[in-house]
Amino acid sequence: MLRSLLLTLLPLTAAAQAPPSAPPPERRFAVDELADGAVLSLSLGFGALSQAILSTGEIRPQPPSIPTDDLLLVDRWVAQSEGNETSGLISDIAAGAVGVYVVVDALRAGASDGGDSGWTYALLYAESAACNWALTNLTKIAVRRPRPRAYLARDRAERAGRDFEGSSETDDALSFYSGHTAITAGLTATATYMAFVRGDDELEGWLTLAGGAVLTGVVGWQRVSVRAHFPTDVIAGAMAGAGVGVLVPHLHHVEPGTLRHVQVGLAQDADGHQLLSLSGRF
Repeated sequence: MLRSLLLTLLPLTAAAQAPPSAPPPERRFAVDELADGAVLSLSLGFGALSQAILSTGEIRPQPPSIPTDDLLLVDRWVAQSEGNETSGLISDIAAGAVGVYVVVDALRAGASDGGDSGWTYALLYAESAACNWALTNLTKIAVRRPRPRAYLARDRAERAGRDFEGSSETDDALSFYSGHTAITAGLTATATYMAFVRGDDELEGWLTLAGGAVLTGVVGWQRVSVRAHFPTDVIAGAMAGAGVGVLVPHLHHVEPGTLRHVQVGLAQDADGHQLLSLSGRF
């Protein structure tokens, strides 16, 4: 009898003395396999295929069709002076630094696992970059704006008394808008949004915002300095990139006790048929 009573009380005593288990960490971002898989498939597909098409020379470049003096005032000076070839390397290094930060941030999220795994962060960064890649390439193909160096080549030929036949390189008519700037602004905007949502230290969000703005500015200025883009190309790239970069994590943001902004999934009706469901806050 006494032995049975002790066996009953011991587990209860141990449970009372054991420290309470920590609550599960809150998820700040959530992914949807169906919706996110579709977005990545579309953006990567359009980005890669459009890039492949551009590399073949199939799309003929559009030569400058107006005098340099008729360009917007903010763009005109770029087409009137030679560029600095070193600036292209600097823009690549600055954009690469953003890529390194993205990898480190995803690894940090995976190590700390504050409810959001490193895979979640990696997917959000991948969506931001892929969507900007596709949108930039499709815009370049649609607009086909000559780069500043095309104006410089035409004006040099005219001053030398030679006929300007134009360039045969497709890339010389892909000025609008700057892909380097768009992807840099997009990734840094995504990083800034997630840094503020983490909420561990508000200073981290402001530092990420400042660092992202500086890197985006450096990339944009160097793309102008190498005469690959006009200032308006860079401004448009920064605006488009930052817009996509904020929108991607915002649509994945989960407030405690609420639905995601948009959630796509599969549901089953009473007859066993599979249905596509859409839910969230609109």
